Amino acid sequence: MKPARSQRPLDYPYTWEQFAHGEWVCSLIQNRLDEWLPRLFGYHMLKLGGLSCELETLPCSISHQIFLDKLNPLRNLEADSYELPFIAKAFDTCLLANQLDYMDDPHRLLREIDRVMIDDGYLIISGVNPSSLMGIGRLIPWRKNRLPWNGRMFSPLRVRDWLGVLNYEIMEISCFGLIPETKHRTCGVWFENAFSDLLPAFGSVYFIVARKRAYPLTRMKSSWLPKKQLSPVGVNYRTRDVKAP
Repeated sequence: MKPARSQRPLDYPYTWEQFAHGEWVCSLIQNRLDEWLPRLFGYHMLKLGGLSCELETLPCSISHQIFLDKLNPLRNLEADSYELPFIAKAFDTCLLANQLDYMDDPHRLLREIDRVMIDDGYLIISGVNPSSLMGIGRLIPWRKNRLPWNGRMFSPLRVRDWLGVLNYEIMEISCFGLIPETKHRTCGVWFENAFSDLLPAFGSVYFIVARKRAYPLTRMKSSWLPKKQLSPVGVNYRTRDVKAP
């Protein structure tokens, strides 16, 4: 298994137009996101990365939304993803679309997101599934320097394990989009409808919804402590009358 931290520079995408099949991937994520937006509530939402900024979240009841990126024109804040300029427990929801694959230290990014998330807040993550037909395309030599194949493509199960370490409960984890959209759209739709239920783990895009949990610590009584001994002072003794000689 390749290490999570990387020393090589990564070309980070800031718009779906840079992606091969970007419009198709964006629409898949948007369709699944639309199912969750009515369930999200709170005061503040963070859309981290240019790809997240281009996803539509207006139907959500969270009115205050921050779009954070360095290059995307839709951003309303520019900052380093590793050092978010927010206080702890500031956001009710965070959206992270296809960004983990292009970070040199994804663990650090998730820890920083966890810092600014409130307890019971929602974290939504998407990415390219390396076990899919789209993910296998990275093995083609002339695609190695193109998006999304120049990313690292962590598997959804590995991302799930990272979230488990941070004490997140997985609410949904799914893969969809078996065949990338091409000019033969009709054949792709037929194949998707016929085999999506049979091959759920081979979808091109994974979608994870996790909820931050904070369980209170309850002190347990130690069973090895010695039992208290009764004091003789608290015991009533019955004595017999003794006649004097």
